[in-house]
Amino acid sequence: MVSTGGISFPGCVPPPLRQKSFSPPSAFGFARLSNGISFKSTVVVCDWAEKKGSRAVIVNGKVDGLGKSECEIDLDATLGNGHAGNSGKNAGVLSTVGNSTNIKWHECSIGNVERQSLLNQKGCVIWITGLSGSGKSSVACALTKSLYKMGKLAYILDGDNVRHGLNRDLGFKAEDRAENIRRVGEVAKLFADAGVICIASLISPYRRDRDACRAILPDGYFIEVFMDVPLEICEARDTKGLYKLARAGKIKGFTGIDDPYEVPLNCEIVLKHNGGSPCDMADKVMSFLEQKGFLKA
Repeated sequence: MVSTGGISFPGCVPPPLRQKSFSPPSAFGFARLSNGISFKSTVVVCDWAEKKGSRAVIVNGKVDGLGKSECEIDLDATLGNGHAGNSGKNAGVLSTVGNSTNIKWHECSIGNVERQSLLNQKGCVIWITGLSGSGKSSVACALTKSLYKMGKLAYILDGDNVRHGLNRDLGFKAEDRAENIRRVGEVAKLFADAGVICIASLISPYRRDRDACRAILPDGYFIEVFMDVPLEICEARDTKGLYKLARAGKIKGFTGIDDPYEVPLNCEIVLKHNGGSPCDMADKVMSFLEQKGFLKA
């Protein structure tokens, strides 16, 4: 059996070293199959395989010298994540996303519309951003309570909470903060696709990172809520004692002290510090959700 680049060819033996080895191009992708392989793309493949002493050349999907039953199957067996899957219109189409190669998106007959109908709501991402001490977590909890009372399913992705598990390997350098937001954005997207109203409550100081999270969601499904609370008020509250430590130089890169916070330019909702209690602020968000139709399927 020839096995190269992740592709197994049952019944075929490797060519002698003097011949060119069989190495399909990366455009085809590599996958392990139980019965061999068939090339049906327009990718030019011109290499040698050998079976029982007789040489065969494979050019543009045609195998000369080998029968289909010996070293070939149809690519109707969809290739995804290295496995043969169900047949379909896009059978055999593999993708490269970032550093992940030879992957395929799998669809299910139960989708976003069915999940929304089940929950009688539309999933979305409510992204609450602002300085430490601005009241993000308090508003997130108040909002969740209001939704719960209405029989709506919501989940909070709190900035500190996700660092206890999902993002515990990240620090607070600029690149770590960017990765922290990227991960939370991707998880929030999954919640929204599941039909859940996801409330992400993070400082998320950099505009480009928040905009990147917005970009991965359908238009209108990313709701940016800016806690417009001045630094001096946040510092006076200092519920965690972090501002005091930052002023003393014991914490470096603290947002608002020695690291910038970039105010949103086009957020959907602005909540000011004199806008009432966390419950009052949550009511404003609830009104927005109702107006935009998120509280019904």
